[in-house]
Amino acid sequence: MNKSIALGVLGCAILSCGCTVGPNYKKPVASVPATYRGLAPDATGSNGSGVSLGDEKWWDVFQDEQLRALIRTALQQNYDVRIAGTRILAAQAQLGITRADQFPRVAGGASLGDERTARTGAFRAFESGVGQLNITAAWELDFWGKFRRATEAARANLIASEAARQEVIVTLVANVSAAYFQLRALDLELEISQRTLGSRRESLRLTQLLADGGSTSMLDVRQAEQLVFTAAAEIPALEQQIEQQENLISILLGKNPDSVARGQRLTEQPPPPNVPPGLTSSLLERRPDIRDAEQQLIAANAEIGVARAAYFPQISLSGTAGFQSDALTNLFSGPAGAWTYGASLTQPIFTAGRIRSNVRFAEAQQQGALLFYEQTIQGAFRSVSDALIANRKSKEFRIQQELLFQSAQDAARLSHMRYNGGVTGYLEVLTNETNAFAAELELVQAQLNETLALVQLYQSLGGGWQ
Repeated sequence: MNKSIALGVLGCAILSCGCTVGPNYKKPVASVPATYRGLAPDATGSNGSGVSLGDEKWWDVFQDEQLRALIRTALQQNYDVRIAGTRILAAQAQLGITRADQFPRVAGGASLGDERTARTGAFRAFESGVGQLNITAAWELDFWGKFRRATEAARANLIASEAARQEVIVTLVANVSAAYFQLRALDLELEISQRTLGSRRESLRLTQLLADGGSTSMLDVRQAEQLVFTAAAEIPALEQQIEQQENLISILLGKNPDSVARGQRLTEQPPPPNVPPGLTSSLLERRPDIRDAEQQLIAANAEIGVARAAYFPQISLSGTAGFQSDALTNLFSGPAGAWTYGASLTQPIFTAGRIRSNVRFAEAQQQGALLFYEQTIQGAFRSVSDALIANRKSKEFRIQQELLFQSAQDAARLSHMRYNGGVTGYLEVLTNETNAFAAELELVQAQLNETLALVQLYQSLGGGWQ
């Protein structure tokens, strides 16, 4: 027993003095611009405190209560989020499996046996029995840090899986919001088309009465019919898009295709909080995809140490202690105690370049992860820049589209007055009515694009997972 204790103490001492081969992780120096490209000329990236739109909670950014309810349902039921959650559980289990290699493995066993030999010639028949109870321990010392590096990689993979789930949430919040705003835009377009169809049918009725009384020609009637048919054709197309959009939202919510409850109209959506994009350096910590890429780099860096440890000897300790007797009554007494222990060392001598190739493979994987990390950062700054540009320019476009619609609407009103006064023909009414209808639908699209630009900016800044 004293020898066993001494051996265990010796193993712990050897382990504590062991080294860890392979490079230690150092955070790469990222190329971070001083400001975001795409900011308005009179704007700054931060208000001085580093506050960013990406730091805002999604329920503060999106004020529509019905949209909030949809997002909450999606976060609970969406399959992508749930799949990402199971990947975290798998990574946790994998970390436990890998970490267990650092510790001794202990197993216990017991056996009973009885044997009877028949009488043969001069030998008498005899019967013998044996009982055995033992505990076996084996421990491969992590002298070179192979298991510690593997645990480091597994822990990084776990953190990466958590960041990946956050990225899924960011994307889901943005997708549900964008799909909902698109649905409300389609609802508004359908409302405009139905209202326009009603007014054009009334105009056609009046034109038909004038034609019946000889005050106008059938050409005017046909041109009035064209206006009616144009508005009527928009309705089934919009109804199709609305039902398909509802199906899309239902799938995002983890439900079968169904209708979707509405909240505020697109034009009634409360304005978002006027928060700047924030400091460029904070984007690296806020965006989950960047943190995911960095953890993958950490894991790949640790795998180099695992591969290099194969160059060095493997030191293992093993031992067995227990009791053995030919009679159960004597199993724990007398000379029944038995034990063995030993140590082994295995040094690779010739592997045909296998270990060297494994090291080179791990180094190549680490370089690929480093490039992917740098590429992810560049992509993040580009998406923020694109969103800032879209946010500013879509607002400018919407303002001009409002002016265009007001002008087209007034032209349609004046053309009706001129036609009713007998100054012009119905062709002028047809042209201006068509222009006004198209301008109003395009205004809805401009309002939608301005709203979607906000969603894109919020997503690109890494908001939504908090």
